[in-house]
Amino acid sequence: MYAVTVTFTIAAGRMPEFLPQMVANAQTSLNNEQGCQLFDVCTDPDLPDTVFLYELYDDRAAFDAHLHSAHFKAFDAAVAEMIAVKQVRCFAEVRS
Repeated sequence: MYAVTVTFTIAAGRMPEFLPQMVANAQTSLNNEQGCQLFDVCTDPDLPDTVFLYELYDDRAAFDAHLHSAHFKAFDAAVAEMIAVKQVRCFAEVRS
């Protein structure tokens, strides 16, 4: 497995516009990308401008395919101005 976490800080007042697009992107990824196994969109009531993503892919190649998909590119362009800060972290599974 290949795990990806993303933490967004959304620009003030933009969450109502951002969140539906984020949820749609996640659902499209799950429905259309064979290597996408999990794509959770999370919020915290105590941090109203923060969105946290937890994504699981079969491997790095599946994540790269996600980044090059038409739906992700359209989403990324549509929300770019809504995002104040974006932190992406990637983790490869440790196998013994």
